[in-house]
Amino acid sequence: MKRTITNYSGVYELKSEKKQYKGKADVCFYITYKNEGKKVWEKIGWLSEGYSAKLASQIRAEHVRSIRHGEELPKNKPKAPYFKEVAEKYLEWAAKNKTREGRDDEYRYRKYLSLPFDDKRLNKISSFDLEKLKAELYKSGLSPGSVKHCLVVFRQIFNKAIQWGFYDGKNPIKGVKLPVLQNQRERFLTYDEANLLLSELKNTSERVHDMALLSLHCGLRAGEIFNLKGQDLDFENDMINVSDAKNKESRKAFMTESVKDALLKNLPDSPDDYIFKDRWHGQRIERISLTFKRAVDSLKLNEGIKDRRQIITFHSLRHTFASWLALQGETILTIKELLGHKTLAMTVRYAHLMPEQKRRATLDLEKAFNEKRRKDDTQKTA
Repeated sequence: MKRTITNYSGVYELKSEKKQYKGKADVCFYITYKNEGKKVWEKIGWLSEGYSAKLASQIRAEHVRSIRHGEELPKNKPKAPYFKEVAEKYLEWAAKNKTREGRDDEYRYRKYLSLPFDDKRLNKISSFDLEKLKAELYKSGLSPGSVKHCLVVFRQIFNKAIQWGFYDGKNPIKGVKLPVLQNQRERFLTYDEANLLLSELKNTSERVHDMALLSLHCGLRAGEIFNLKGQDLDFENDMINVSDAKNKESRKAFMTESVKDALLKNLPDSPDDYIFKDRWHGQRIERISLTFKRAVDSLKLNEGIKDRRQIITFHSLRHTFASWLALQGETILTIKELLGHKTLAMTVRYAHLMPEQKRRATLDLEKAFNEKRRKDDTQKTA
């Protein structure tokens, strides 16, 4: 069958020989117009899809108006890239520019973002799609922190697409409220609990014991411990160079005697080799062994505790390190530098553990005030 002209200028219809709609042959509408001197045919859609000759005429009028005013027709605009195309380029960039060579971002993309978004073009991903993903991640049992990490990876991938000129639209994440986290560790180990935990670990895994000691005595994150190499250890000055920190800024940590003994025992043959390696493959360790959790469970340190902020994890050792420093009166600035925090705002949470320092500061203020007043009184009577 041939297309036939309708009552609308430049609008044609074609009746289907196979498709039916409401008991009659379905009808497909086409429009024709001239662009740069050439006649263009464009399929608009089927009657069963909600199109009509009148609607096709309106679309044609918009196209003709766009051509007349030098605007780019929607059909001629370059198509937005697929999410998977941009994601792969982002992961290449992350491998060179992010901590842990972007492995965390790659894991979250492959596990949580790839399936729902890979085959969608960027302009077809909406805020509603992200809200749906957020709900599904919560339903699967992910914590608010993990859900937020996934959404942040999505945001970064999309932002890079815009920044690199692959896409000129808006990031749909702007219409999504990210989870508000209340998961800062509040509980820290007492000296007795720390000693019990280290003893338990030493009996089950000396390697996990030594890593725990590094976090407890030096404040190192798990990832920073995994990244330590022989060349990072300065035994002459008892210092550790933390070169692959979370915030990409190097810092110095200082060895205690027990830490020094543990590191000497684990010193690799090559300065470019990792201190702690995977026992089976001899590669870089990726996560803390379940041995640590078993030790915590054996000591019942988390028994009956439901609040995530009160549960003892490996990261609690770093939190304990900072808390002990605060309790012994070290300044917030000292704690900030030893933890490798980027801003004081990240460290100020430990200020409430410094009652003696605050009391001393208040008494010193009174002392200075009284001395000034005595000097003034002496000058008046002289």
